[in-house]
Parts: sequence; C-alpha cells; structure tokens
Amino acid sequence: MIAHLPNILTLSRIVAIPVLVVAFYMDQPLGSWVAFIVFTLAGITDYFDGMLARKLDLVSPIGRFLDPIADKLMVGAVILLLVSEHWVAGLHVIAAVIILLREILVSGLREYLAELSVSMPVTKLAKWKTTVQMVALGALTWTEGGAEIGLPAQEVGLIGLWIAALLTMITGYDYVRAGLAHIRNSDTKPPATP
Repeated sequence: MIAHLPNILTLSRIVAIPVLVVAFYMDQPLGSWVAFIVFTLAGITDYFDGMLARKLDLVSPIGRFLDPIADKLMVGAVILLLVSEHWVAGLHVIAAVIILLREILVSGLREYLAELSVSMPVTKLAKWKTTVQMVALGALTWTEGGAEIGLPAQEVGLIGLWIAALLTMITGYDYVRAGLAHIRNSDTKPPATP
C-alpha cells in the first residue's frame, strides 16, 4: 500500500521538510525562491493525494494515517522557520501560535476519539481554513523572493495568516464542541457487563 501513488505523494511532503529547512539557511533571496517552490509543490501534492486515492480506489489505512501527519509536520516546520527568520514577528506570532495550538489540539482530540471508534470528518470550513493557511504560508516563504521583484508577498502572507488563525479558532471550537459531546456520551454509558 505504501508504494501507491497517493501515499508516495503524501510521503513526498515529509521528505520536502528537510529541503525547506535547508532553503531557509541558503543565501537570500535564492533560499526564499527555493522554499516557495518546494512548499507550493508540497501543497499541490496535498490536493492530489486524496483526490487520486478516492478516484483510483486506493484509500488505505496508511494513507489516512500519514496524510494528516504530513500536513501538520509541514505546517509546523514552516511556521517555526518563518518565526526564526523574523518573516513572522511581533504580534503576528500570535496568529502562528493559534494555528500551531489548534493543530495539536485537534490531533489529540482525534486520537482520543479514535479509541471510542468515533471519526471526526473534515468540515467545509476546515477545508477553507487549510486552503487560506497554505496560501498564507506559501506567500510568507516567498518573503525575500517576492520583495526582490517588487511583490508584497510578506504582507499578503501576514493578512492570510490572520484570516487562517480566525478560521482556525472557529473550526477548532467546532471540533472541540463535537468531541466533548462524544466524550460526555461515552462517560454516561453504563460499563459493559462481562
């Protein structure tokens, strides 16, 4: 199953993370261009891996396991790199922290609910949040490259980051509310008789 195209695309996002790290330590603006291209290609694989898995009937447990992990590793690494380079600085770090905390919270909640055999489907708003977040982070990786050709990549990215943070709080609240309802229901069920 791991060798199927959708899973290879998912794994490519994890493999891209060290390349992104190296790009941030290259001379600028070249590193910014490399980071932007790698991140953009990774975002494209995120779209196509799920679509191909469904279309080719290759949805697999390993794919369902790896896909959210690859996304969270990519987002977390890029946010840390952007903050370390001060391309996200000052009050804008708050938006980045909100996004990171939500990723950890929802991951923990999904893991707990999986033990109760409860799945939490991704909502339409959460998909919009992911799209805005990826565009914002992509623009921010292009901070120096965009500036080189006179485009306000950083400003666009920071605006997108705050929009993503707002959507993150809304979708995070929705997930927590739904998750807590399942947790309360599991607490009120009588214990199974042997």
